[in-house]
Amino acid sequence: MRKHTLKIGVSARFFHPEPSSIGVQSKTLQYLEQSMAHWVMSRDVLVFMIPSVDKDGIIHRSSIRLSDYAKHLDALVLQGGADLAPETYGEEPLQPEWAGDRVRDIYEMEVLHEFIEADKPVLGVCRGAQLINVAFGGTLHQDINSQLPGTIGHRAPNAYEQNFHEISIEPESGLARLYPDARTGKVNSIHHQSIKTLGRELTVEAYSEPDRVIEAIRWQGRGYVFGVQWHPEFLHPSDETVLSPAPILEEFLNAVRKRA
Repeated sequence: MRKHTLKIGVSARFFHPEPSSIGVQSKTLQYLEQSMAHWVMSRDVLVFMIPSVDKDGIIHRSSIRLSDYAKHLDALVLQGGADLAPETYGEEPLQPEWAGDRVRDIYEMEVLHEFIEADKPVLGVCRGAQLINVAFGGTLHQDINSQLPGTIGHRAPNAYEQNFHEISIEPESGLARLYPDARTGKVNSIHHQSIKTLGRELTVEAYSEPDRVIEAIRWQGRGYVFGVQWHPEFLHPSDETVLSPAPILEEFLNAVRKRA
């Protein structure tokens, strides 16, 4: 009998058209970042980007809903990207540049809800971890360095994924079980928002050091929902100076196999 090939859905990144743009840049684009797709596909699974379902568009889209993706796919990955809109967690933007992407928030909240309701595993990366926290009722710091004085630089525009810091892994956590010989590790960092108040039924599994910004969260409910603030898809598996990305992907896919 042929082994079931896992089908992993990945939430879309959004590009919103800017005024006076022409050509493809005058259209709303939904896309999948290549490194994320290749990282998940490295374990011989199929990856599908989940587009938003706009029933008010000019093209009739029949009766397909986001719940249909949760029904037919085996799991969900929430990829990184733009800030969450402060309105999504009950605040107003403190600066115009921190307004985030409310359209994407609404779409991803619905996607996340449908996969949880379907008891399908969810892995959140960077923005994805923040979205999980907000979906469970938590809030975010809109800007780490201005709201948490004395913190390290969690984003370096000129370095992007080559900006690194240390994390400490909470003892007896799920993350500690993935890395039994490590209590600390080096990860990349490409964010300026971070978790402020923790969502319901979520526990913290890692903090950045030395400033103790939350770096990994896990849901204590009936299903698998896990989020990391760094980007394991950008870490080279042979680089022994950083925390290996492999155990995170393996745990996620093992959770998927148990439910597929």
